[in-house]
Amino acid sequence: MMDARAAVLLSEGAAPQLVDVEVRPPVDSELLVRVDAVGICHTDVSVAARWPARKLPMVFGHEGVGTVVATGPRAGVEIGQQVVLTFASCGRCPTCVAGRPAYCDHATDLNLRGDRADHSSALRLGGIPLRGGFFGQSSFATHVLVHPANAVPLTEPLDPVLAAPLGCSVQTGVGTVLGATSAGTHDALVVFGAGAVGLSAVMGARLAGCRAVVAVDPLAERRLLATELGATATLDPNTDDVVAQLGDLTGGGPTIAVDTTALPGVIATALQTLRACGMLALVGLGALHADLPVGLILAKGLRVRGVVEGDSDPHVFIPRLAELSRRGELPLDKVVTRFELDRFGDAWTAATTGTAIKPVVAMSR
Repeated sequence: MMDARAAVLLSEGAAPQLVDVEVRPPVDSELLVRVDAVGICHTDVSVAARWPARKLPMVFGHEGVGTVVATGPRAGVEIGQQVVLTFASCGRCPTCVAGRPAYCDHATDLNLRGDRADHSSALRLGGIPLRGGFFGQSSFATHVLVHPANAVPLTEPLDPVLAAPLGCSVQTGVGTVLGATSAGTHDALVVFGAGAVGLSAVMGARLAGCRAVVAVDPLAERRLLATELGATATLDPNTDDVVAQLGDLTGGGPTIAVDTTALPGVIATALQTLRACGMLALVGLGALHADLPVGLILAKGLRVRGVVEGDSDPHVFIPRLAELSRRGELPLDKVVTRFELDRFGDAWTAATTGTAIKPVVAMSR
């Protein structure tokens, strides 16, 4: 067993606490990764808030980046390789075989339930197995066990603090625009919610060359940042007539709307703003149900689709994102706030309160 540190959720409704843990050696195709940085995502916060006591203790974290330090005999990845950790997929079901791993038939089991708290668990706390398989990684730890399917090698090194969000939030936002909606120069795009995913969608729309890019968010500082990242206009939903002004700003309404809020009222507004045959992409994790204006959807021929992880194949898309970052076309430094490991509690608070758009914890040694 290897000694490590991890932010562990010990009691229901509490914040994760830094404690000493042990990590078992890799077996079969597993990789042991020394985590160099990890982002804190809204999904970590929201799932941890409702994680049941019967499944504690638990380690979250799913935006890790690090270095392979050991492998099982069938891993096929070199020791010393920098890898971005992302969502887990089986690689065998029809959806995975078709190149759509984000919709893996086993996605829920592999990503959202945590591994079994038995001898197969990656982590131990005081010799007792604890759950540590969130998104196939549980990367709020200095060392993690992962599989090649959710460890994406980078051919050239990238600052781990910038690379960490590529595994989820940036992949989701940019991928939704460039992949799922196939946005282009003819499109006018609106993003509801200027958090890490929403701002990544703004950057994706700029990369796509959309003729208009509008960000809707109640926080002035986030609207300002959206403008710096490529938005041609911003709106405050608390004071602006979003529907009317979007019609003016886009010449008749957006062709694409991206909702990152998962708020039923915002989703309804997004549909109302779209022009005929427009598309609404739902990427936020929040409300599980929302009333939809079916008459409007039918009359205008609107499309509503869910998007998981930007529809991407991470082994193809994450290296592309990393190259865009190296070239300065994806200015992630404007979105990321760095915290050292001993300030994990501050980083968690920044994520839960929204005072930092993308807190990233650097595992300084």
